[in-house]
Amino acid sequence: MNTAQPIKSTEDLQKMKAYYATVHPNPRNYLLMITGLNTALRISDILSLKWGDLYESDSGQVKKHIYIKEKKTGKDSCIFVNQNIKDALISYYVFLSEQNNPPKAEDFLFIGQKDENLPITRVQAFRIIKEAATYCGLEGTISCHSLRKTFGYHAWKQGTSPALLMHIYHHSSYQITKCYLGIDQDEQDLVFQNIML
Repeated sequence: MNTAQPIKSTEDLQKMKAYYATVHPNPRNYLLMITGLNTALRISDILSLKWGDLYESDSGQVKKHIYIKEKKTGKDSCIFVNQNIKDALISYYVFLSEQNNPPKAEDFLFIGQKDENLPITRVQAFRIIKEAATYCGLEGTISCHSLRKTFGYHAWKQGTSPALLMHIYHHSSYQITKCYLGIDQDEQDLVFQNIML
């Protein structure tokens, strides 16, 4: 079984994000990617999101947090909505409004084309991510789960402690979190290279 890999290169990450932003513009698919990269949620939880979870239609404002009960763990999560998510969400909202289809609070965020009452499937979400990865020439196993792992990898590289990431991910052990971070020989070599005692 192939294990999903995090996208470690910031250059590759920018290329992948650009695919649905400018190369093959699709506001829904772009928001899917941005949400996956910036929330550390599993794809099943992302696909369950509704407009009312992120957008306050009365005020026209994006909410500060996403509150969700994770399907796999049953645990509650409160996730900060950063500027990248806000920008992608507003772009998608404007796009839908221009199509004379402004979303309602009860509408799924990632609506499918076949049934307007259901979100896209996990298989379709995988295809969306895989298409961008293939275009960018990314090697290894890149899937929806890669977005979740990419969040952790880059948070760790920016100095977030593995203990805090373990808490964010709701992992039961540090070993699982360590695997998520995708630490390989290159990272280990850098430690030895940079410690000059």
